[in-house]
Amino acid sequence: MYRMNFYESTCLRCNQTVYQVDRVGPLKDFTFFHSGCFKCAVCGTKLTLKTYYNNQHRQEDKEVYCCSHVPKIGPGHLDGSAVGIRSALNVPRSANFVNEQIRGSGKGTFDAEALNIRPHLNGHQNSGNSNNSPQQTHPYQHHYQYGRFDASALHIAHALRATELQKAYNKAREKPIDCYLDKDEQTQLEMKHRKEEDDLYRKFARQREEEDKRMREEFRDEWEKELERLTSRFERELQTKKKRPEEQKVLTLRHQQEREDLEKNMTIRRDKKKESITRKLLEHERAATAALVEKQSREMLELINEKRSEYMMAESLYLDEGDGYTEDVLLPYPSEAPIPAPPALSKFEVYNDPVEFADIDQIAISVAQEDQKTFTDLVRQLVGRCGSDIEKARTIFRWITVKNLNTMQFDENLRGDTPMGLLRGIKHGTESYHVLFKRLCSYAGLHCVVIKGYSKSAGYQPGVRFEDNRFRNSWNAVYVAGAWRFVQCNWGARHLVNAKEVPKAGSKGKSDSLRYEYDDHYFLTDPREFIYEFFPLQSEWQLLKNPITLQDFEELPFVRSLFFRYGLYFPDSNTKAVMYTDSTGAATVRIAMPAHMQSSLIFHYNLKFYDSDGDGFDGVSLKRFVMQSVVGNIVAFRVHAPCSGAFLLDIFANAVTPKEYLTGEPMKFKSVCKFKIACEELQTVMVPLPDCASGEWGPTKATRLFGLVPITHQDALVFAGRELELQFRMSRPLTDFMATLHKNGVEEKRLSKFVSHSLSDDDVVTFVISFPEEGQYGLDIYTRELGGNQNDGSSEKHLLTHCCKYLINSSKRN
Repeated sequence: MYRMNFYESTCLRCNQTVYQVDRVGPLKDFTFFHSGCFKCAVCGTKLTLKTYYNNQHRQEDKEVYCCSHVPKIGPGHLDGSAVGIRSALNVPRSANFVNEQIRGSGKGTFDAEALNIRPHLNGHQNSGNSNNSPQQTHPYQHHYQYGRFDASALHIAHALRATELQKAYNKAREKPIDCYLDKDEQTQLEMKHRKEEDDLYRKFARQREEEDKRMREEFRDEWEKELERLTSRFERELQTKKKRPEEQKVLTLRHQQEREDLEKNMTIRRDKKKESITRKLLEHERAATAALVEKQSREMLELINEKRSEYMMAESLYLDEGDGYTEDVLLPYPSEAPIPAPPALSKFEVYNDPVEFADIDQIAISVAQEDQKTFTDLVRQLVGRCGSDIEKARTIFRWITVKNLNTMQFDENLRGDTPMGLLRGIKHGTESYHVLFKRLCSYAGLHCVVIKGYSKSAGYQPGVRFEDNRFRNSWNAVYVAGAWRFVQCNWGARHLVNAKEVPKAGSKGKSDSLRYEYDDHYFLTDPREFIYEFFPLQSEWQLLKNPITLQDFEELPFVRSLFFRYGLYFPDSNTKAVMYTDSTGAATVRIAMPAHMQSSLIFHYNLKFYDSDGDGFDGVSLKRFVMQSVVGNIVAFRVHAPCSGAFLLDIFANAVTPKEYLTGEPMKFKSVCKFKIACEELQTVMVPLPDCASGEWGPTKATRLFGLVPITHQDALVFAGRELELQFRMSRPLTDFMATLHKNGVEEKRLSKFVSHSLSDDDVVTFVISFPEEGQYGLDIYTRELGGNQNDGSSEKHLLTHCCKYLINSSKRN
């Protein structure tokens, strides 16, 4: 049985289903109307949310009326209770007394103490900070813990639920486009634009046909000339072989082979030339399409701005300079596109969690499951419930990232007025995500530009120069929340997670079982983070107070979005994309973690030769020439090049809880940054580290994930004599400790008898190592939680998990 979803209702007037894009309401008693049915019940005058009236004297009457025909009950009269009310209202005021416990002395203020929410408002604030401003931190070190209070403290939970779309950026809220621009009028302009687009596509088709015809004629002429030359030579040679049949047969076979070779070579040349011409035509078509969309977007914005301005002036909704903010007054969206300038607020100050857009994202996901015949229909379905310019941009961004246009199946002969014909530019490759985003923004009344430049995209490696068009790219800037902000739809687009096949468009079968991921980093990205991956050709579109050069961009470390998602940053100002080693072949990359991520971030790395996939040197993995360690909030990767040359260091990370780590399940790491390690000269022979388990050195990991606190040795590097004693204190129950000793050139089995451990009654575990000879050793320590062997109800023990490792230099001198 069909069940109406959250975005559908029934029109009171015609009793037909009304969808959210064409809906007026909810009104009295939660009633809804089609926008076309929203007329006076008496005279049929078209109404708006500002001009309609309900019958105030009959509660059962849910109809709407104009001001002239709303039912009235005649001359006013007063009953006994009304007289009592009037008497009370007419009592003269005895004093200008204000109860300060209820209302503060200023206009429209309230005292937090009276509402018993001061502790909530002050939650998590630094008591030593007198101005209540956040402490100064590194630009990439975010603090997400701020004071909060719940709705129950103010007794407004119900009101908040009723205004679910009202966000922290309510200052920039907007009236729905239905209020001031009739859908038919917008569709009429779109049809004019559709005709212009049809003419342009016909022009493209003619140009392609003409080029194809010209090329075919050119190759036919060349083929005929070459064939004539080949045939003439064959006939001349044949004349000389008249009396030798065997030689004539050989000559004929050779002629046939030469003809086949000529045909094959000309086919290859023709295909290459056709590919070159097609590529040039496509570049021309993309430029022409972008220019047309630019013109059409400007015309659409002019129409919307004109109607919006008329409506706002008629309804007196604009905020005059110097006026205080009220619920019924709007801050006007600029009619002209502002000049590019750095945003005053960071992305985190605009919104700090994508969950704030949960309802808006759901609208985009629902709309993406259907196909629309016009952009007007599509955009009105997307933005019909949006209360701000940010929400409009968000729902368009999410529609593009959910729709996954690259994998859509198109019919061959698409007319422009068919649902999928709407996106024919994507099918033919003439319209990019960025041009489409700009087009849709114009239908929503948003200023948007397409920015061209360079990006550190697929195939890029740190140290590469931007000397050609290999890494040219495009992206958008949209004007929302009072500033230009970056959007990269391509890099934010979804991908399937754990799904074997992509469902066909319009199918609803298994769509609920699929899970999609998208990258929220590329929506309203902060300029200071965006510049690490994207460099615009026009410096003003860096949106930075101090723009950088192309050389500066090349030297910036090569980072990915996960780097910023985890709040990572580089504590050393000399960290570059290319790190040069010293005379010993050593170079160190240091990454800082924010305080709230230190307990959960796990790092990993890979090292290989820069110009090849080789990851070994003299039969030893290059990973053993990197020492990863964590001290405080700094994770360091110290690389010792085994030979001169260039290497690629790829650093990965993942956020896990101790419980997840202790299960021993394989963890998925994602790249956060890459570096080119350049060793121009090596004066020291470097030996690999002992063959221990991968990952960081030192006891920090043991403390962070296992609650195992070192008593004797806090550093990763230990200098010892012929014997060593390591002690840890357990802060939670652990069991089945095991330690393995490693040394280059010595089998692990031979070293096992030199390591032992013991547990004391005061939760101290002691490891005793006696070294058979001097040299460098690696010590791996494994353990597991007490009781972890029966979590699944069986008696099977869980595998031991790597806890930590030490690098030990044993010498008689120590």
